[in-house]
Amino acid sequence: MEFFSGILVFFAGLWAGTINSVVGSGTLVTFPVLIALGIAPVTASMSNAMGLVAGGAAGAWGYRRELKGRGRQLLRLLPASLLGGISGAWLLLHLPEKVFHYAAPVLIVLALLMVVFQPRLQRWVRNREENPEHALRDKHHGVLLVILVFLAGVYGGYFVAAQGILLVGILGVFMTGTIQNANAMKNVLVLGVNLIAAASYLLFAFDRINWAVVAIIAVSSLIGGLVGAKVGRRLSPPVLRGVIFALGLVALGFLVANLLK
Repeated sequence: MEFFSGILVFFAGLWAGTINSVVGSGTLVTFPVLIALGIAPVTASMSNAMGLVAGGAAGAWGYRRELKGRGRQLLRLLPASLLGGISGAWLLLHLPEKVFHYAAPVLIVLALLMVVFQPRLQRWVRNREENPEHALRDKHHGVLLVILVFLAGVYGGYFVAAQGILLVGILGVFMTGTIQNANAMKNVLVLGVNLIAAASYLLFAFDRINWAVVAIIAVSSLIGGLVGAKVGRRLSPPVLRGVIFALGLVALGFLVANLLK
């Protein structure tokens, strides 16, 4: 990898690690950069997911205080998330690469819609939190919660982008606690999916991984994850979403252009 390209990937990983801890959808920063540098979509997705494991671990560690007293919930949801991650990784490895070429633009559009409508989703969740008599309690909807977490894991194992936003929405509605509790749980579940997906890629697609990309994103996202867990709440969410949306459109443009070749 050329020096300029490496610097570009480093800063993308730094930014992605930071916003993954607080907002989610950091892949919409790194994935467009990798595509713009000419890396094949499947290779970009796998290498990006592996590199972001380090940032996910840093973010989960930074939010550990919000997980106090939620060990039983975590033990119930983590297996569903891991199983979903295995299923999504299997789909990525076994479906023809052409399927990913067509699916990736659709998934990016879906992820961008999640980013755009995130404020409304958060306001809706907060309103439910402020009116507990109308809130859905996970003890009454435990099976549905597990199923939704599994499906989010499938999505994350196949295409990492915006899985965190999806999970915060699910957990914020169906799990008791605050938005910060949901965000902390989200960090652990996303980390679990990324770990299981990374293990699958190592075992079954070792030769398709770009290790330079993995190394650069791992280091930069680790730094970003630590920063995001400490000061990320002070960053302006509209600015973050604007950057994510713009870079997501870049990725969408490159993918559509490749389809038209």
